[in-house]
Amino acid sequence: MKDENRNYLKLSLAIAGGISISVILYFIILRYSDVSDAINLVMAIIKPFVYGAVMAYLLAPVCKSLENTFDKLFKGKRKGLSQGLAVFCAILAGLVIITAIVLLIIPSLFRSISGIIQELPSQIEKARRFWEELLHKEPVILNTFERWTQEAASHLQHWLSTSVLPNLQSIGLTIVDHVAGIVTVLKNLFLGVIIAIYLLMRRRQFGEQAKLCLRSICSERLYKLILDEVTYADRMFNGFFMGKLKDSVIVGFICFIGCTLLQYESPLLIAVIIGVTNIIPFFGPFLGAVPCALFLVLESPIHCLTFIGFVIILQTLDGNVIGPKILGDTTGLSSFWVLFSILFFGGLWGVKGMIVGVPLFAVVYDVIRKGVYKSLRKKGEGRMIDDYTGTFHSPK
Repeated sequence: MKDENRNYLKLSLAIAGGISISVILYFIILRYSDVSDAINLVMAIIKPFVYGAVMAYLLAPVCKSLENTFDKLFKGKRKGLSQGLAVFCAILAGLVIITAIVLLIIPSLFRSISGIIQELPSQIEKARRFWEELLHKEPVILNTFERWTQEAASHLQHWLSTSVLPNLQSIGLTIVDHVAGIVTVLKNLFLGVIIAIYLLMRRRQFGEQAKLCLRSICSERLYKLILDEVTYADRMFNGFFMGKLKDSVIVGFICFIGCTLLQYESPLLIAVIIGVTNIIPFFGPFLGAVPCALFLVLESPIHCLTFIGFVIILQTLDGNVIGPKILGDTTGLSSFWVLFSILFFGGLWGVKGMIVGVPLFAVVYDVIRKGVYKSLRKKGEGRMIDDYTGTFHSPK
């Protein structure tokens, strides 16, 4: 009788839960715009905490290493001082690196933009003469080229007179909005630094609190399962991002040396752009190469062509030698799933999705793989797992 009552209770709870979920989903669909606005408001409020959490996560390995060093220096007697010094040095190192990159990029960017504005008319005329000399033996192509040039100039003048000049006020308001957005981002970053300090100082305490909360609502088996998966996710994200940062620094340094030897203008700016975009897997280096190539084509078409060849050689070297040496098989994903994760999460979240997509999908892939293997073993099909592993994942 008790078992029957228990079954009735479970069935009632399941029905009530299903009805509740259906009502919530119906409300979300019916009032989607209101729910979306509420989510955006909450995300705007907690954005400093997101920035702080990301900073703390990236600096945690550095902080741990420094803390161990200070512990050895103080012979384990001043734990609080070691922790405080480690957090201070880690935050200071992060701020120094970011400030150095900004100070390297901004002046070079202003110089490059100013140079482009000053030299643009002469460069356009130089490019026109270059193509005319190249095509002087083909009068038909030359006439077509000149007609296209004149039409492009006419369209540009028409666009400036009809679209840009009448809308200067709205353009000014847009610029003001962007400036306000930059101020908001700087404010969030400042708060994020403060939050990161708190998180780094209390990271062990917060970790234990999370374990207590998780254990209070989960069975022991589920608790261990979630803990193992979180540990795996942490190892995956940490290994991927730290490896990618090292790889990007090396690629940027090689790019700087190559651009200097090839005598390009602003080699430091080009190297920083290539190094920063290299953090995005697969597509990043080529995304960074596009603005650099456009910048160099105004300097010299030959420089643009040699730069494209140099980037192809550099990325081949990175993809086959530098990257595998540093990252190894960090994610365990095939090239197909790497490409899929970049495109999928990049479509959802833009550049942020392209950066976090690979390790995030690797964690999802691992969860699905473990679930499939566990289900097959329950059904007595462990031989299928062995055959699959031996065929596709055995050492060559």
